[in-house]
Amino acid sequence: MIDRSIGTLLKKNVKNYGMFIALMAVFIFFALATAGTFITPRNLSNLFDQTGYVAVLAIGMTLVLIIRQIDLSVGYACGFIGAIAALLMKNFPGIPVLAVIAVAMIIGLLIGLYQGVLVSKFMIPAFVVTMGGMFIFRGLLLRVTEGTGTVIVKNKFFNALGNGFVPSPMIKIGSSRYSLVCLAATALLIIGMIASSTAARRNQQKYNLSVSPKGMFTFKMVFFSALILFFGTELAQFHGLSWTIVIVMVILAIYHFIMNNTTLGRHIYAVGGNPEAAELSGISVKKITMFVFASMGVLVGVAGILFTSRLQSASPAAGNAFEMDAIAASYIGGVSASGGVGKVTGTIIGALVLNALQNGMNLMSVGQSYQYVVRGAVLIIAVLFDVRARRVKI
Repeated sequence: MIDRSIGTLLKKNVKNYGMFIALMAVFIFFALATAGTFITPRNLSNLFDQTGYVAVLAIGMTLVLIIRQIDLSVGYACGFIGAIAALLMKNFPGIPVLAVIAVAMIIGLLIGLYQGVLVSKFMIPAFVVTMGGMFIFRGLLLRVTEGTGTVIVKNKFFNALGNGFVPSPMIKIGSSRYSLVCLAATALLIIGMIASSTAARRNQQKYNLSVSPKGMFTFKMVFFSALILFFGTELAQFHGLSWTIVIVMVILAIYHFIMNNTTLGRHIYAVGGNPEAAELSGISVKKITMFVFASMGVLVGVAGILFTSRLQSASPAAGNAFEMDAIAASYIGGVSASGGVGKVTGTIIGALVLNALQNGMNLMSVGQSYQYVVRGAVLIIAVLFDVRARRVKI
């Protein structure tokens, strides 16, 4: 009986935290394969910034996949919105950056609402609607950049969103210098994680729900704290926190709260778990679908800003295959292929795994053809892992 319970516990935790194990394995492999270049502060900072727009898209895609839908239009919609933002700043040099960001998010919202209406009200399959959207936004992107080609963005404040860092005094510890703001943010993140996890555990115990043994819970807290501390101290040695990381963390915190602490979040999971049962219980599946697609649209606008800012330009090729990266990151991060299961925190790890693979293989000068093969294999393994895990009674 004891051996069986321990085995069940291990299976459950491997299922829940498999993406963290994968992340550690990827980092260790590339750290060894590149003689430490992969885990230098400069490269890790670039890796996190490169992951920014994918992570934002993947957070929105997680909700879409949870309710058993899909959005294939996010890539070119992201490129189109980024191009609109670049053209606004080029044609109206005095326009405030905040106004540009607002316009991008409003356009994204309208796109999301338009597609949400077609899916929820007119019952057109999301695959068809968003595939049509993919062609539409690709055409619009080509149209708005037709006369200019690549649009260079010269606004320094805008470009700082994808390349700049939060101002911070530097302190010397030993032979290295660290960003004080980054160290403080790291400490707060660790404290917040431990406090929230402890509160959630106590709440589960209060309602007589099963929890992991205290020893395993303590190990989990130590493991995650060490992981956060490692990344935090490494980033602190290279200019500290980037604005991209701050934006992604704010979005992650908002969506983590929505999905775990609100009625809306519970309804999203309910719709994904069983739409018919959710409808019978009084949940409006149409409204939930509309919200999820509208949310996806807003995040597409944010991702378009981050990507354009990162490259400091908008090009006719922007957005190519972004939707594939977002979907892959969601599945690698633990979203179930059958819907109803997934966490935005896991999706961020999935995005990191995906971009770490690309970054590490670039450092090793692996050809693009092999890179696509590896990333595709990782996606298939992630979905296979989910399918196999669901066959095990936990």
